[in-house]
Amino acid sequence: MNAEQWSPTRADAIDTTTPHSARIWNFWLGGKDNYPVDRVLGARLQESFPQIVDIARASRRFQARAVRHLAETAGIRQFLDLGTGLPTAEATHEVAQRAAPKSRIVYVDNDPIVLAHARALSTGRSEGATAFVPADLTDAETVLREAAETLDPARPIALLLLSTLGHVTDDTEAAGLVRTYLDAFPSGSHLVLCDTIETPDTRAASDEYADGGALPYVSRPADVLRSFADGLELLEPGFVSITLWRPDEPVTTTPVDQWGFVARKP
Repeated sequence: MNAEQWSPTRADAIDTTTPHSARIWNFWLGGKDNYPVDRVLGARLQESFPQIVDIARASRRFQARAVRHLAETAGIRQFLDLGTGLPTAEATHEVAQRAAPKSRIVYVDNDPIVLAHARALSTGRSEGATAFVPADLTDAETVLREAAETLDPARPIALLLLSTLGHVTDDTEAAGLVRTYLDAFPSGSHLVLCDTIETPDTRAASDEYADGGALPYVSRPADVLRSFADGLELLEPGFVSITLWRPDEPVTTTPVDQWGFVARKP
């Protein structure tokens, strides 16, 4: 569904009583598209786990660097961004279409406030295309079917799973979901993934996050996160803290507890 075809019809479609990850993430990034319930839980997590703000910012930068590399160097012209969240500067379509104006991007999210901003996501370059699928990323059948209205499944696609797979709390289910998407894409497609690695601090933060009423989000042992790239070709520097993945400037900050990779389907 193109963003132009969707418009919110009911003010109460947005649940302002339950924290939502997209809006909490927006709060950590200093945005305004959040509600008191999101700010309360976000501030509580920020107090108990201050690194979360650094993680949120580092994740956005990693996304931009990975997309830029894929568009500029790897020749990727199609991007499927799962769990895109709220619009920010240097969004996937902005980075990709700056490097390759004919790039085609499909965003996927299921939060009504994100849908309300879908029009903003559709303002890409006219040479390419930007569309939005209102769906849960776990509903791969629906996502793939609707994304195919914009993306050509016979040509390589970059699948972006950025700070979202932790919402799929079962490891086997998460791995199966990644495989379902990748199996639908041809050789030369890429997976861009980052998520929080399990440490005592991140485990406690995950527990507090769930206790606050938000959809549970789990951190995972590093080897489990790395296993999502099994069968793929890891691009250098491999599976690392996202601040260390091809930084634009010499690394001057401490690596964060969010790790990731970019990998190519052979």
